[in-house]
Amino acid sequence: MYLRISKTKQKTGVAEYVQLVQSVRHPETGVPRAQVIHHFGRRDQLDLAVLRRLIKNIARFLDDDETAATTGEGSPFEFVGARAMGATWLLDALWKRLEIDQELQKLLTKRDFSTPIERLLFAMVANRALAPSSKLAMEDWVAKDVVIPGLEAVSSDQLYRAMDFLLEADAEIQKAVFFNVANLLNLEVDVIFLDTTSTYFEVENPDDPEDPKLHLRRRGKSKDNHPELPQVVVGFAITREGIPVRCWTWAGNTNDQTVIDEVKRDLNGWKLGRVITVADTGFNSAENRRKLQTAGGHYILGEKLRTGPKGLPVDVLSRAGRFKNLDDDLEIKEVIVDPEGAGKRRFVVVRNPDEARRDKAKRGDILAEVRRRLDALKELNGEPHAKAECALRSHETFGRYVAQTPKGRLTLNREKIAQEELLDGKYLISSSDDSLSAEDVVRGYKALWRIERAFRDLKHGLDIRPVYHRLSDRIRAHVLLCWLALLLVRVAENESKQTWRTLRAEMGRLKVGIHQTPHGEIWQTGRLTPAQQAAYQSLQLDPPPKNYLIPTPRVASSDL
Repeated sequence: MYLRISKTKQKTGVAEYVQLVQSVRHPETGVPRAQVIHHFGRRDQLDLAVLRRLIKNIARFLDDDETAATTGEGSPFEFVGARAMGATWLLDALWKRLEIDQELQKLLTKRDFSTPIERLLFAMVANRALAPSSKLAMEDWVAKDVVIPGLEAVSSDQLYRAMDFLLEADAEIQKAVFFNVANLLNLEVDVIFLDTTSTYFEVENPDDPEDPKLHLRRRGKSKDNHPELPQVVVGFAITREGIPVRCWTWAGNTNDQTVIDEVKRDLNGWKLGRVITVADTGFNSAENRRKLQTAGGHYILGEKLRTGPKGLPVDVLSRAGRFKNLDDDLEIKEVIVDPEGAGKRRFVVVRNPDEARRDKAKRGDILAEVRRRLDALKELNGEPHAKAECALRSHETFGRYVAQTPKGRLTLNREKIAQEELLDGKYLISSSDDSLSAEDVVRGYKALWRIERAFRDLKHGLDIRPVYHRLSDRIRAHVLLCWLALLLVRVAENESKQTWRTLRAEMGRLKVGIHQTPHGEIWQTGRLTPAQQAAYQSLQLDPPPKNYLIPTPRVASSDL
């Protein structure tokens, strides 16, 4: 049943008549036809007061919402809230531009899921980049705080199911995402920076190494100054543009020396061709150098100054040769050991004059204190002397600058002082690639700051910890989500030329206002600021529509 306006041509013009009509199906043909129940008369001659009384009488049989929509009583346009949209829209558009959604959908076609796994994974990645929280807290975040395109609500069970899929398809996803991102952004993948970090768990006991479900959380060398807590080791491979292209998760007691074999095998499986791996001293060993040169690869590695094979690196540092200036106030000198033999090694000695002055001044303060303590020993006898002497020799800082004479007295270790002077402001790099100039070797090694910054972002921006998971598979999936979030963040930073903190704050100000009308809710996006418009343009992304959600209109009494 509905109201209908019929039009009739008359000499004075077109007359409009209001009718109450119902649709009736013909008993024989079954074809519906309109049946006029009541004629209200000409529209321009209707007594609106009578109609309003009729509507109010009918409204007695309706609930409050239906009454407001029918009679026009109450607020016809009420603001009921707002949600953040700018940042999630940007991340989602970037996610789609990099075709991560398409790759996930391809993998999902092979599996039968009733939940929107791709949307759930994106929601968790966006949460890492914007407001890191537990999976349980994400239920309210998605339903009340932000707009996730294509996802109105989530449950923690659905999120865990999506994490299980992510880990199940780990190798396929990482490979597909790498090649898509490399092709779309024209990444240079001839140089890969490799490093590891650790993230700890605030639990008392480590996992059982024999338990297949709980074996990752182990005690090891902590890079967070928490050796008392179980941890996991996380490894990242990053391009020279700072884009993370691969990640790994190992047990907390894993040593850097032992991971090169797996890393090299995984990267070789992608058939990248000639790749130079840049890594710090922790990965440097004869065996690892050999592995890094397989499949046509090369390395740029940091060298330890105070330890190593006999004759190295002190022998390298003392070699004759002139330093030459690099463009950033560094001095470099190339040294080749056994150039014609099977044990050929190529080194670059790097000296920072400013750092050298600081090292010399710091050592001068230490030596002054050592001399004071040696003079104080002369005033002591017996047991006090023995205790003070023992304390000085075992001191972590001062002890290395003292030596014992044949008569048992302590004195300054002048040989050690000379060795330390040789190291002032210096660090040592080795490379297997003769085609690189010494300058390029140094610049390549210095670019390791990119991966160090990535780890800082992981820990202080994306909050890789605290980790709310205990199962090993869930921990690995958590690291994968952090990797995908860092990937989006770094691409956004590189192309917008802004830090993620600045970009996130600016985009966070773009919200969707939700208004209740008689026809339903209208979701309207706020006006873009010039900074927001510039960000979308720099990332080659379309901004959100002005009217994000508009309900289908329905006839109200005010239309009469």
